[in-house]
Amino acid sequence: MEEKIKVALTASNILNNINKPNDIKKVSANEYSALATEIREFLISNISVTGGHLASNLGVVELTMALHLSLNFPEDRLVWDVGHQAYTHKILTGRKEGFRKLRTYEGLSGFPKIKESDCDAFDTGHSSTSISAALGLAKARDLQKENYNVFAVIGDGALSGGMSFEALNNAARLQSNMVIILNDNNMSINENVGGMATYLGKVRTSVKYNGFKEGIERALSTLPKGKSVIDRLRRSKDSIKRLFIPGMLFEDMGLTYIGPIDGHNIEQLLSAINSAKNMKEAVIIHVITKKGKGYKLAEKNPSKYHGIDPFIIETGEVKKKSTKSTISYTDKFAKTLVSLAEKDEKIVAITAAMPSGTGLIKFAKRYPKRFFDVGIAEEHAVTFAAGLAVGGMKPVVAIYSTFLQRAYDQLLHDVCINSIPVVFAIDRAGIVGSDGETHQGIFDISYLLTMPNMTVMAPKNGQEFEDMLTFAVNHNGPIAIRYPRGRVYSGLGEFQAPIEYGKSELLYSEKDILLLAYGNMVEVANDVRNSLKEQGYSVSLVNVRFVAPFDEELLTKLLPTHKYVVTLEENINSGGFGQKIVGFLCKNNYNDNRCIRISLPDAFIPQGDADLLRREYGIDAQSVVNKILSEVEISNRM
Repeated sequence: MEEKIKVALTASNILNNINKPNDIKKVSANEYSALATEIREFLISNISVTGGHLASNLGVVELTMALHLSLNFPEDRLVWDVGHQAYTHKILTGRKEGFRKLRTYEGLSGFPKIKESDCDAFDTGHSSTSISAALGLAKARDLQKENYNVFAVIGDGALSGGMSFEALNNAARLQSNMVIILNDNNMSINENVGGMATYLGKVRTSVKYNGFKEGIERALSTLPKGKSVIDRLRRSKDSIKRLFIPGMLFEDMGLTYIGPIDGHNIEQLLSAINSAKNMKEAVIIHVITKKGKGYKLAEKNPSKYHGIDPFIIETGEVKKKSTKSTISYTDKFAKTLVSLAEKDEKIVAITAAMPSGTGLIKFAKRYPKRFFDVGIAEEHAVTFAAGLAVGGMKPVVAIYSTFLQRAYDQLLHDVCINSIPVVFAIDRAGIVGSDGETHQGIFDISYLLTMPNMTVMAPKNGQEFEDMLTFAVNHNGPIAIRYPRGRVYSGLGEFQAPIEYGKSELLYSEKDILLLAYGNMVEVANDVRNSLKEQGYSVSLVNVRFVAPFDEELLTKLLPTHKYVVTLEENINSGGFGQKIVGFLCKNNYNDNRCIRISLPDAFIPQGDADLLRREYGIDAQSVVNKILSEVEISNRM
């Protein structure tokens, strides 16, 4: 990042003296507030230049400071759920300078990375995993008779994920220390929903319980044997807590609960953390924080500033104004689904805690009774949709590619076996860019193609996307439409053949070189064709449309006049469309046709600008042209 970052730090500039792990312990208590202000200024100033996760990080500054004041790094282990809120942790472990290249190619990751620092205990990126990982670390510590603290930080939104409950259930049996920090800001990306959100809302308002409990304990402590009475009350399942907090879910599970406490009061946080460290069981510290704290615009609209592009600090407006179409595939999906739902009252929409990211906010406002946000629960979302479909509705599950993989078993077992008509609108398919390995949508084709009865489609442009969605909601079986992040491609609009099940669209019919592309790679293939034509080659181009089932009839018709078959996809190589075409050629003894597969490698693709990554991994137009020419030259020498 060439632009110079200006950091408007306070006069004391305490942050300059924190350059390695545990340096914060040199800061005096009367400077904590000033340091928290400096960290927030640093975050706002840097993220305004690079973009990144802002609101969530502003909300955990004091909490992270307290953890670093109490723990010793890298000896102690701290696992962040999702990890997008770990920026202050990175600052306090000597990575300040890295923020100049935050979330850029080969730069500082926006998530914890063990390879980046030994102070990062576990790589994270998806939700609801931290308690399981921390419990594993704690058991490994105990089995090896080691001595270090294990902490997990999980948001209240992540508790809507079933995996967190599975982990809590097991943590209750732990007979040594592990501490779970429940960071409660009533938000994930959007406002939290469901029973857990309602429960925590009641706990947040239980100030009368806390005050009353403290008063009772003070009074009892002055009496003979009062301490033993207090201990019995604390251990009792029928303790006074039940009079004030319904359920006492965590204690009923066998976990020790502390809170709720002010997540922006370092003194209270330190007291709770230090007490929890000394207990011989799993402990939950419930802290209340404000997402976006310290930046009024983010406090007012935390969803907007959850993940934001470079912005103007004074106004909060995004700096980059695209000269191309500003309509995204997500916008197109949202508008089209609302339009379809107007004509068909059986259409319902489902999201797993991503109503804004998937565009379903518009649907939710228009049809609130037909909209379902199930929380961070992808597995439940898929089987819930299957139930809706069996009951006579037409469910559309809008979900990011990277999160759909969490529901593989439900897709296969609950939807595909019975060929249940559920529509999967797979957003962020392909390279997504700066969020890196954990968020690239490059595996969905490979796992969807393993599933009998699953139909998989991908549109070449915005108009075709509308047509495919219209087709999908009336299809009598499982069907997925994958589409990329970013702007809608408006090219090739002159080609609008009606959608027919399992049929591809022949855009240009020539000979010699046959390009087979789907989704956003059709745009790339068109550029490749134009380049090859300029160099005198004869090139046909097929918009595949249906990745499964693919159009065997059209391919069989074209193969006799094409020596080279080129498949183009933004997916890993293994299990992809290219591999499927190679299998078809081998099975049917097309030995004279040479297949050139353009795909991503079987690897985790790191963070970086999406166009840069496409060039780096050889799926941009020029790289594809070069590979085809190289293969043709090799073939001609044989």
